[in-house]
Amino acid sequence: MTATSKTKTVRTRIAPSPTGLAHVATGYIALFNYAFAHQHGGQFIIRIEDTDRARFVEGAEQVIYDSLKWLGIPHAEGVDIGGPYAPYKQSERLDIYKKYAEELIKKGHAYYCFCTSAELETMRNAQQKAGKLPMYDGRCKQLDPKVAQERAQKEKHVIRLHMPDEGKTEWEDLIRGHIEFENALVDDQVLIKSDGFPTYHLAVVVDDYLMKITHVMRGEEWISSTPKHIALYTMFGWEIPQFAHMPLLRNPDHSKLSKRKNDVSLISYMKKGYLPEALVNFLCLLGWSHPEHEEVFDLQNFLKHYAIDRMQKTAPVFDFNKLNWMNGLYIREKLSAAELKKRLEPFLPSDFPKKKFDTILPLIRDRLVLLADVESLTDFFYRDIVVDKKALQFKKADDALIAQQLLSSIEALKKTDWTLQSIEAVLRSLQEKNDWNKGQYFMLLRIVVTGKTATPPLFETIEVLGKEKTFQRLEKARSLFA
Repeated sequence: MTATSKTKTVRTRIAPSPTGLAHVATGYIALFNYAFAHQHGGQFIIRIEDTDRARFVEGAEQVIYDSLKWLGIPHAEGVDIGGPYAPYKQSERLDIYKKYAEELIKKGHAYYCFCTSAELETMRNAQQKAGKLPMYDGRCKQLDPKVAQERAQKEKHVIRLHMPDEGKTEWEDLIRGHIEFENALVDDQVLIKSDGFPTYHLAVVVDDYLMKITHVMRGEEWISSTPKHIALYTMFGWEIPQFAHMPLLRNPDHSKLSKRKNDVSLISYMKKGYLPEALVNFLCLLGWSHPEHEEVFDLQNFLKHYAIDRMQKTAPVFDFNKLNWMNGLYIREKLSAAELKKRLEPFLPSDFPKKKFDTILPLIRDRLVLLADVESLTDFFYRDIVVDKKALQFKKADDALIAQQLLSSIEALKKTDWTLQSIEAVLRSLQEKNDWNKGQYFMLLRIVVTGKTATPPLFETIEVLGKEKTFQRLEKARSLFA
């Protein structure tokens, strides 16, 4: 079947593990699976691979659904909404895997392995010392099947795939083209662990077949596992789906994007105040290029133009600076004032003066990179500030000059009607008449009234801050130089 086959309904999936908070790479893989299914009028589903019980995290499954819902990536079937191929959770399908594993044993395509962890460790060490590729040496597949069957009733064991010893396994990857592996270099993978749970390799093949997945789009780290999966499809006599291995996301230093180096959970992006539409736009551009060379576009535009032949093979760099730029652009240009206000409300601290929201918001809009920045950009409007004397002694201004500038500013502002125009006019006139250094004088005022060196426009800030707070802060600063 080709990528554009009309004989079958295209079905794609993601199968994340609830072993932690949903990774941004999960959103990345989901996005392209959804786009491919949408392009061909098919379905995108979510299946939960929860057989790694040692790393299972309570609540992580719901986070996966919440995160993808936040991104705006819908699925047609899953644990949360059901579907014709339920259950969609591996831990509820154990009898199914056991049945198929036993079928493989009967056909001679799998075998019981009784090797202990210590034996396997000794085996690997010996292979490494001999300069060989560490892999299972197949000793247990030499056992008489009847004897192995009897031992399996009493002894701890796993079930391993009997990988062909000769020949090649090859396929045409929809992104990478022709790929092949020598079978002799592919390990006899464990299919059923000693606890009775399947490994990813058996479960993913059985589930993809039973759920009629036509296209397996996943990260490139699974390329080396694909020969094992193709072998299983062949052993069962099932039609093999088409594979497309997407490039991994990389840090700027080209290491794999991981939680050890970066905060990569989708929930964290939500809590920091990234807009989901900006993050989706950014993810679209990782590993794919827009045919019209656009950089800023919405999900519908992406779905309209997406084509798998525009996917790249090289690993894209997850450039946080570009993501921040794009998020700021969306805040400035893509949201109405009313919508931005709505998005900001969950990020407002409890002491934020909501009555002043409409006057403060225009001052900070162009400075927002993340929605969560709203507090640091506005706190001086409604919280007390602390200004150190040394912070005001810059650009060679002496204490007498600073004291005079503060006193003159207070006297000048008292004569205004406290409109933006009059505040700006009197302060600019004061600076020009006294020939004060413009940079020094206006930065002095900025620090005095806000406690910061970078703020919204100075005159607008003074107007919104109000007479009482402004004079209070100017007088307090002046007292430092009395």
